[in-house]
Amino acid sequence: MGGMEEAISILCVDDEPNVLSALRRLFMDEDYTILTAPSGREGIGILEKEHVQIVISDYRMPGMSGVEFLTEVYRRWPNTVRIVLSGYADTASIVEAINEGHIYKFIPKPWNDAELKVTISNSIERYFLFKRNLELTGELRTKNDELEKLNSELARLLEEKVLNLSFRDMILKAHGNIVDSLPVGILGIDRSGLIAVCNATCSGILGQIPDIIGTNIQQVGNAQLQDLAARVFEEGQITQDLKVGEERYRVLASLIDPKSGQEGATLTFIHECHCR
Repeated sequence: MGGMEEAISILCVDDEPNVLSALRRLFMDEDYTILTAPSGREGIGILEKEHVQIVISDYRMPGMSGVEFLTEVYRRWPNTVRIVLSGYADTASIVEAINEGHIYKFIPKPWNDAELKVTISNSIERYFLFKRNLELTGELRTKNDELEKLNSELARLLEEKVLNLSFRDMILKAHGNIVDSLPVGILGIDRSGLIAVCNATCSGILGQIPDIIGTNIQQVGNAQLQDLAARVFEEGQITQDLKVGEERYRVLASLIDPKSGQEGATLTFIHECHCR
């Protein structure tokens, strides 16, 4: 699986030994480590010792039920992908399991081997996408902290009246470099649609020439984006899924705080794979 950076472990929990054996046989040719437990309590014990990405649990088990088990798994190990197996077609119970344990998939018994393999493959993809999303969130938080430090230092120097032109240019360049390194696209426009800010990521998304700054949003050539840029000044804040070229993005549009002394709006482009 492309992009994997760690071995995959799957924990299977079921009070029926034949089910656990069947799951082991199903994945014996896959590059997974299969861990098994006959009860929820023993499953918790394994999770306390092993790093597990996927948890498959029976719905009805003596002692700790599947819902109770997966609810505890979600509370203590929220990054795991949780799957329920059940031989009972009880809609109300299914809804309870999904809500309480934050279940990714509900698979009926007896399962289809091919479909279960596809589900596991999709679960692994989901795990790594979620992990990458957390990493991006951390990167954004770090960049924001750097920007806050720069802005604080700039304010301090202004108060002391020692900020000369060359030092201001250095600060602005550093500010621009940080904005350009953000893993999301940032576009800034004024009320007329004039583009005042476009970081490197956004320029790549829009496929524009480097001197896009100073042109009008109407020249970008994406009707949905043009409409969004116009509506944000009327509605204040908008979140919209948008297709740009062959890629899909979630665009967060919001007005600049008027207290800043500027009138305009920012549009932040987040690729769809980081939104799941």
